[in-house]
Amino acid sequence: MKRILSALTLMMATPALAFTPKFPGPATQTGSFQEPLTSYRLPIGPYGAEGLPHEPLEGAFDQTSWRLATPGLSTLSLLAPMRDQLRAEGWDILFECETESCGGFDFRYGTDVLPEPDMHVDLTDFRFLSARRMGGEGAEYLSLLISRSTESGFVQRILLTPAGALPEVEEIPDLTTPETIAPLRPITPVAGTLGSQLETGGAQALDDLVFPSGSSELAPGDYASLSELVAYLQANPDRRIALVGHTDASGSLAPNIALSKKRAASVRAALMALGAEGGRIAAEGVGYLAPRDSNETPEGRTRNRRVEVMLLAGD
Repeated sequence: MKRILSALTLMMATPALAFTPKFPGPATQTGSFQEPLTSYRLPIGPYGAEGLPHEPLEGAFDQTSWRLATPGLSTLSLLAPMRDQLRAEGWDILFECETESCGGFDFRYGTDVLPEPDMHVDLTDFRFLSARRMGGEGAEYLSLLISRSTESGFVQRILLTPAGALPEVEEIPDLTTPETIAPLRPITPVAGTLGSQLETGGAQALDDLVFPSGSSELAPGDYASLSELVAYLQANPDRRIALVGHTDASGSLAPNIALSKKRAASVRAALMALGAEGGRIAAEGVGYLAPRDSNETPEGRTRNRRVEVMLLAGD
């Protein structure tokens, strides 16, 4: 429902979407995020010593991803017809690159990407394109990110269009008087589980989770901690949680923060698959900034690579 409302808000505030890709095969929309007015840093060059060159933009933001049933097609085969479509519709290509010429790992984690499984990016095989077109309301900007797995192609499109007149803000009544403050529901922790520990002990590490080395994807399996979290959330519908990913201190900070956030997002997806409501689960990452052990030993680095769960304050 939240996604639908966001889309309706965007439609009321902005013109119709400026570019709908024509895919070289059957496609299924996997993810979407919209904001009527926000900032976006459009990549216009490869990642280098000075970071990622970008054009700072403001406007109505639409980010959508698709999975394509196109086994065997290369990323160039996926991109080429959409690039031709852009040119035919009057777009000017600002920047185009392929994996290493983009900047590889650093480029991928320096730009906005919807989380797995909505958008999959193979770090050894992806392409990017950014473009601009002058429309009736002003300049429109676009980026395409293309990648693939063994069986599927993946496309993410970001559109930044001029924001229309923002709707009037409804006056919010004062809800701070004792008469209007509703009491919180009694908490119902499930005895002996993470729920009861969260109520009394702050953040809790989900130490039974397994991530293959260097991967952001949670390994398949039955995890007791996730089952306990789902039971707690179902017993307490007013509660919200945050998943926070952590890494060891190997490598630079920005890629580690990106990896830790992707791991938290993978755990969020696993909770949703077990029946939890995604709107009550945030996924964040702090990289190596909050170690719980020394990074000087293999055992300490292993303990530092984790995902923790914490309660969020009530609304």
